[in-house]
Amino acid sequence: MAAESTFDVVSEFDRQELDNAVDQTNREVRTRYDLKDSKSTIEVAENEIVITSDSEMHLSSVRDVLETKALRRNLSLKIFDYGPVEEISGARVRQVVTLQQGLSTELAKKLQKQIRSEFPKVQPRIQGESLRVGSKSKDELQQVIQFLREQMDEFPVPLQFTNYR
Repeated sequence: MAAESTFDVVSEFDRQELDNAVDQTNREVRTRYDLKDSKSTIEVAENEIVITSDSEMHLSSVRDVLETKALRRNLSLKIFDYGPVEEISGARVRQVVTLQQGLSTELAKKLQKQIRSEFPKVQPRIQGESLRVGSKSKDELQQVIQFLREQMDEFPVPLQFTNYR
């Protein structure tokens, strides 16, 4: 009897690449002619990014620069969950961008249900913020990965496949 092969479905991003993208965005905002005098700032916290500027137009431009830098560093734009634009003191505006990481319970259950209906011999199991998929056939696991890659646009977070054994 063959041993079970597994892989994990996770939603993560490279924190160092995000920090680099924010740093590059800050540099470009300080040197770009149209944004130089806007006093725009980008601050990174543990699970969020705070963008402040003097107008919504400048805030939108800073957000565009951040997205461009993130894409160049192979970060998915799905990790950014933009909150509402808030007015703060001094005629300034602020926007909090929540960073999405990990699979929510409802998304993990949805993935589990899709995998079970499409591949009856495969066992998907929810483990915290990831989904472990196991099967005796490595070919079936490859088919599951291919199936999920084809469905990638339907999910609210980027998916990665790790620990393939």
